[in-house]
Amino acid sequence: MNEITSTPAAAPEQAAGHPDDIARRVVTRCRQLGLSQDEAAARAGMAPRYLGQLLDFGPGFDPGAVFRLARVLGVSRDDLVEGRTDAPPGRTGAAARPRLLRLTEQECWDRLGTHGVGRIALPGQRFPLVLPVNYTVDGTTVAFRTADFGAAAAAAGDDVAFEVDRIDDRRSSGWSVLLGGRAERVRDPDEERRLAALAAAEPWAGGHRTLWIRIVPETVTGRLVGPADGQDGGGGP
Repeated sequence: MNEITSTPAAAPEQAAGHPDDIARRVVTRCRQLGLSQDEAAARAGMAPRYLGQLLDFGPGFDPGAVFRLARVLGVSRDDLVEGRTDAPPGRTGAAARPRLLRLTEQECWDRLGTHGVGRIALPGQRFPLVLPVNYTVDGTTVAFRTADFGAAAAAAGDDVAFEVDRIDDRRSSGWSVLLGGRAERVRDPDEERRLAALAAAEPWAGGHRTLWIRIVPETVTGRLVGPADGQDGGGGP
């Protein structure tokens, strides 16, 4: 393939994937394989400068070259362009010059938003039982719906913890909010109907789940981490 000696007037429309993310995956994979980017380009049948333009403009610039590059790097085209959808977050390493900040209680509630998916930690025989639940915020409490005899059906008065976090791999930043308090079982029919009318009240796991559990927090804490001169990557769910 001939090297491009001038920059196109306009970048082609990108089919998928952010160029910065694709470039990061290429750099990471080359390091894993012990290849320089020039060597990867040569094996994929392109000049190093052409590889640079491909990474600048994204996969829409030359789809065939993307397939060849993915083959050289030993990954699928989708994994190279979109990333592994089954991979856990936080694989990009620590932020440059990271900062760790405490969130105020109001900032914690702002990040929880009105609803989302969090993790409930319940007392266990030896270790806490941690389960994902679809929650809704009701004032300064958090509620979720589960089955009467399900694993997440906390007993009234149980000490529980509830955690929600968000990680932004592109910015190497994120936040975490932790609530600690007691669980209450909602048994009043009017209160059950009111909770059911709140945002995103349907259980994310589906099935017949009619028991409402309310978490009444005694402590609300949060942390934010990210580059010292960057954005916090926060925002509610």
